[in-house]
Amino acid sequence: MYLLLFKSFFRTKIFLVSLAIMLLVGVIGILIGKQYLIKQQNSIIAAKEFQHESIKRNIEYHHDDLGLLLYYLRFALIKKPANINAISIGQSDVNPSLQSVTIRGLEGQKYDTDFENPSLLMSGNLDLGFVIIYLFPLVLIAMTFNLYSEENELGTWRIIAAQTSGKSGFLFKKLMVRLMFVFVVLVFLFFLASSVLQIPLNQNFWAIFSQSILYLCFWSALCFWIVSLLKNSSFNALALISIWVTLTILIPALVNNYVLNQYQVPEALHAMVEQRDGYHEKWDLEKDVTMNGFLEAYPQYKNYKVPEDEFSWIWYYGMQHMGDLAAQETSVEMMDKVMLRNVVSEKVALFVPTMHAQLSFNRLAGTDMLSHLNFLKALTDFHESLRLSFYRKIFDNDAADSINWKRFDAKFYTSKNQVNWFYLMFPTLLITVIIGILGIINLRKL
Repeated sequence: MYLLLFKSFFRTKIFLVSLAIMLLVGVIGILIGKQYLIKQQNSIIAAKEFQHESIKRNIEYHHDDLGLLLYYLRFALIKKPANINAISIGQSDVNPSLQSVTIRGLEGQKYDTDFENPSLLMSGNLDLGFVIIYLFPLVLIAMTFNLYSEENELGTWRIIAAQTSGKSGFLFKKLMVRLMFVFVVLVFLFFLASSVLQIPLNQNFWAIFSQSILYLCFWSALCFWIVSLLKNSSFNALALISIWVTLTILIPALVNNYVLNQYQVPEALHAMVEQRDGYHEKWDLEKDVTMNGFLEAYPQYKNYKVPEDEFSWIWYYGMQHMGDLAAQETSVEMMDKVMLRNVVSEKVALFVPTMHAQLSFNRLAGTDMLSHLNFLKALTDFHESLRLSFYRKIFDNDAADSINWKRFDAKFYTSKNQVNWFYLMFPTLLITVIIGILGIINLRKL
């Protein structure tokens, strides 16, 4: 029976069209991911070369004034790219994975990013994750919506029913033939991606692979349930397309709109302005106002004298730090509300398999908002360590030669993503099982 069904299916136009579309768009998605990785690598190479050349060039001009030299020098912290990022680029095209900062106030530098075409950001990236979440369900719908209704409308169902003892079993076998085809293409694209993008077959890869399989199982169960209602082809197609639009576009848009309005985040610009105001106003105040706050944070520098009638670097960098402290409350509030948005979105996604799959892909690939927030925390620690490694030499008026500049290459931050298999699989699995059982119950009517 299966052999006949396979031969019958492979002769149809929908088979050829579906195969061509899935392979073509899937390969395009993989190549777009490859371009993304190449762009990341080029940026890293350029940043490392720039830092090296910048240090060398600025030392020539500001050899005797370390405070002025470090006013200009930038030091890069790079979120080490993982090749698995290319499967689901997520928000990494908006949130920078490379930050080059001076030892001056951090809040004015933390949110610097490259300019991107807004229309491209709105449409998103056609990566492999996008293809799986949006295209594969449409292919499943196109191949399965008329499993029963086509036979019934053509008048062949009575003949089939007379020749087979299990009518529901026949429909199930027709469904399995189509599902096996889709799953084979999915497996092929994943291993092609692993080869082309050089993704190691680690836990995160298998987690994304498993989530993809389960996601398609959900859509398979949904198509099976609609077919089991034994309606006509028009009803099935309209119902499935309406569900696809609701799950992939409408609900995510409503959730996004809700969290944006419910947890309004102060713009990063506010923190930058507060940092600048907190720094600039110190020029008009007594130096003790600055130094008291700075020395309270860093008592190890209390033995340094601050002349009242002339400029000093300890006072200047003290002002920069006090500017960061002035913006700290806004910065913390912004981070907290972004975290709340993420938490609410993930809770809603437990009941919406499309959202759950997308968020899971991004989290496992390390391209989600939580990963970026962790990178910003690492940037804060990096900036703190950088400042403290230079402060004493600046305040002692040491020359540039007193520092081993070879130690100050671009630094890398590696994100760590733990896989919670229960959280990853159970919500979609439960919904899939429930829908599948409803479909089986309906087919008993045959």
